[in-house]
Amino acid sequence: IGITNQRETTLVWDRRTGEPVHPAIVWQCRRTAEACARLAASPMGPAITAKTGLVIDAYFSASKLQWILDGVPDARRRAADGELLFGTVDTWLVWKLTNGAVHVTDVSNASRTMLMNIATGEWDDELLSVFGAPRAMLPRIAASSEVVGTTAGDHFGAEIPIGGIAGDQQAALFGQACFRPGLSKNTYGTGCFALLHTGGQQPVSRNRLLATRAASLRDGAQFAVEGSVFVAGAAVQWLRDKAGLLATAAESDELAQSVSDTAGVYFVPAFVGLGAPHWDAQARGLMTGITMGAGRAHLVRATLESIAYQTRELIDAMQADSGETLKELRVDGGASANQFLMQFQADILGCPIVRPADIETTALGAAYLAGLATGYWPTPEAVEGFWRSDRVFEPTMSGDQRESLYDGWKRAVARCRASC
Repeated sequence: IGITNQRETTLVWDRRTGEPVHPAIVWQCRRTAEACARLAASPMGPAITAKTGLVIDAYFSASKLQWILDGVPDARRRAADGELLFGTVDTWLVWKLTNGAVHVTDVSNASRTMLMNIATGEWDDELLSVFGAPRAMLPRIAASSEVVGTTAGDHFGAEIPIGGIAGDQQAALFGQACFRPGLSKNTYGTGCFALLHTGGQQPVSRNRLLATRAASLRDGAQFAVEGSVFVAGAAVQWLRDKAGLLATAAESDELAQSVSDTAGVYFVPAFVGLGAPHWDAQARGLMTGITMGAGRAHLVRATLESIAYQTRELIDAMQADSGETLKELRVDGGASANQFLMQFQADILGCPIVRPADIETTALGAAYLAGLATGYWPTPEAVEGFWRSDRVFEPTMSGDQRESLYDGWKRAVARCRASC
């Protein structure tokens, strides 16, 4: 079995009963934003970023865990006594599948908690102290490809090895066969997540990207640099479920292609603030440039374009950090099936977009990691040959038009941040 999961979502449960003491706090929740802002401005801020590779933000697990321990009666004492356990979703699933026999996470998930030292791959005493997280409640950190236990026989009628664990974005990177430095992918899901593999070298971003642990075997640490967009596909869901402009998400593709442009409309979907490279928790969504000439199709097209513009911000930051120009970008996730979005992404980046035959590479990566741990495949090179391109989207837009459109996006973002 291979497990992949939303990474920073935080759970705390009773070791004896297995019952949660509070509802899970999901990765998008901003309830700890003010506390994180104060911590980032404190003398400890730079040291935390240096140890974790992360920008201090409510996105990550540590402040969520601190909130639960402070808010649930007697939780802090019980956690210190080992009566309560902490985990991200992977840890919770393994605990349940093994009937409480195994309390474990992998290094890719642990690197998103803001409690792990990214260099050592271990829980860090100073970070635990800052966030008030008792070591007694923390899971063991394992490699991403390692047999950590077996499922209890009553679940599937047999004991099945659990051999792969990785956070969803690191699993997608692995599923895209990005095993070597310089290979990159972008996942289009609820949010948007671009990762560039850096091998055994820990990245240090000068452009407010994140250093993270890539999914790894038991033969040494692997790293990646990551840019995170909080709202991507979720903006299309908003058009469908809240604004009533779409009957289905798939309808956005045809509608966007039914008009030649957005009629000057830009949509910045900062529903929960802006992620990389801005890290602005106070920013809020903004639609600008609307005139009497703008209709439903223009608003839908502007929403899809916003996903591509946000990805451009991430890629520009990655290129500035590395000093190298991206040759191609591998894509995956549900929204990568949108033909308009992928073509516009190629146009606004000015580089080819490569969509694989299987766009569900997150699940594929988890399967690869489990198969490698159990000996089904001998090496990562053995699975690399399975990767196949389905379609390559080549840029067709002129450089002048590309930069003019992107300048408009940057003005819209500036308005979005200035209005809050």
